[in-house]
Amino acid sequence: MPDDEKILIESITSPHHTERVNKAKYMAMRHALLAALPEQAPGLTVAEANIAILQHLSEVEFPNGAKAGWWLKAVQLDLEAKRIIQRGPGKPVRLFKCP
Repeated sequence: MPDDEKILIESITSPHHTERVNKAKYMAMRHALLAALPEQAPGLTVAEANIAILQHLSEVEFPNGAKAGWWLKAVQLDLEAKRIIQRGPGKPVRLFKCP
């Protein structure tokens, strides 16, 4: 996949806004996040997810976890908008895969 290939993402917090981002980084983070999140509530906090994804991250796309925080949030919001993952009730935000 070329380094400049882009993918269109959305955000659950801004329903009509889309953004074009690097597809390779998006897909690497999507894989890591989905591998780390549990199948059911209560799920992981975003801070816990940030730690849990590290073992699944591509060293090519995220050497030493560089910029992983921004990409985690971007992918989280996109996957929530697409109803692939969801938030549990209350605070802090807890994430898990949709059934």
